[in-house]
Amino acid sequence: MLDVGGGPGVHAKWLVEDGYTVALVDPIPRHVEQASAICSASLGDARALDASDDSYDVVQLLGPLYHLPDPADRRRALAEAQRVVKPGGLVAAAAINRYASLFEHVTYAHLHTDRMYEPVSKILRTAVHDGAHFTLAYFHRAEELADELREAGLTKVEVFGIEGPAWSLVKAVEQQPGEGPTDDLIASAMAAARMAEPYPELLAASSHLLAVGHS
Repeated sequence: MLDVGGGPGVHAKWLVEDGYTVALVDPIPRHVEQASAICSASLGDARALDASDDSYDVVQLLGPLYHLPDPADRRRALAEAQRVVKPGGLVAAAAINRYASLFEHVTYAHLHTDRMYEPVSKILRTAVHDGAHFTLAYFHRAEELADELREAGLTKVEVFGIEGPAWSLVKAVEQQPGEGPTDDLIASAMAAARMAEPYPELLAASSHLLAVGHS
């Protein structure tokens, strides 16, 4: 597996523990140094990978796409993933949902304030965050993410909502005084996530999206 933009190895760690052979690429030297304790790790750019054609069974991009607001950069990153994955192999790419900030900042009970209303409105209008409180980022719609993978030549593309449509209810309870969400509330939120999978219109309610496609 090739973990593109894998940071300090958060995902690589559990993949290695599950028995996978993982190589990690990241543009931040400190991340590469940390990840080297977990797997093979090297400096690199998602848009210009050093790996040979058809060299990995799986390529995952669980960070790069939302750090690339320019669509041409996202196309290059996905094209590179498609290039280095073996025929029939899997590419998995994560994205932040366009509407994640809307739901999240309601849970903090400050979406209506001057400090948050306009920044969140701007994300909804432009799909880009380039101000305070968060890094420069691009926010996808589910159908847009799927289209980007297909344009890169990937097939059998599916998009999943990671948290499901009830995640913001759990987060809202976490922000309130008290003991936090009950086990039953968490179990219900998990059930909602599973029930929502066949219904693409509910993807808009998840905070993060995961698209998978085959070479």
